[in-house]
Amino acid sequence: MSGTVTSPNLNQQRPLATPSADTSSSLLADFIQETLALTKRLFIQLQRRPSTLVAGIIQPLMWLVLFGALFKNAPAGLFGESQNYGQFLGAGVIVFTAFAGALNAGLPIMFDREFGFLNRLLVAPLASRFSIVLASAIFIVTLSFIQTGTIVTAGAFLGSGFPGLAGLGAIALIVLLLVLGVTGLSLGLAFALPGHVELIAVIFVTNLPLLFASTALAPLSFMPDWLQVVVTLNPLSYAIEPIRYLYSVVMQAPWGTVTFGGALLVLLAFDLVALLSIQPLLRRRFA
Repeated sequence: MSGTVTSPNLNQQRPLATPSADTSSSLLADFIQETLALTKRLFIQLQRRPSTLVAGIIQPLMWLVLFGALFKNAPAGLFGESQNYGQFLGAGVIVFTAFAGALNAGLPIMFDREFGFLNRLLVAPLASRFSIVLASAIFIVTLSFIQTGTIVTAGAFLGSGFPGLAGLGAIALIVLLLVLGVTGLSLGLAFALPGHVELIAVIFVTNLPLLFASTALAPLSFMPDWLQVVVTLNPLSYAIEPIRYLYSVVMQAPWGTVTFGGALLVLLAFDLVALLSIQPLLRRRFA
């Protein structure tokens, strides 16, 4: 008995495989999981060495108490519309504390480089190596919020006033914008410099000049013309003055009035420049 065998139709086209939404959601879930795990690792390190956080809280409180007492008897109106120098100084202490913490963000990455842990991360099957950067940013932002809350609370007890809930939200936004940009630059330095000694040297050289070339300690009107120009080019001034504006006045730059929204735009532009400038470096290092 004979039968016929039907051959498959070779001309029949098979449906092409298309990337599914499940794959994208899986990659996103892996990225979030990696970021949370790396962030948890940083907080575990902080838990084992809490002196870093304690010092980061005590130091700005000392600034508030000692510098506030130093100019306690200054004539009324000497520091603009601020009620006292402590109120004037509070914004500068908030911003400079967040700036100093963000500037140190590259140190854990640098130590991971030197001890070989970063190499293990780079060869691990990560969904995205930028989870390393994001974890560092989340860690620094969280610490900055803790320090900021402590400074605002202490300032209220010292007679500087309280900005209210809307003011607290504005302060959080300003601190976030500043910390993101400075953290990006610090991480870029951590990948660009050969070791932690060089990074610490950059931190020491950068801290005080940017502090004194800002409106943290004195109003813009006290400064000579050339220093006013330098101060208005300093991103820290555009973080200090909006916070101070919540208590009193906005900055008067040599070329005109800087509004609250204008200062936020300057900080946003600073973030974009900082984060975009480190992208090529991070891609080369991660590769």
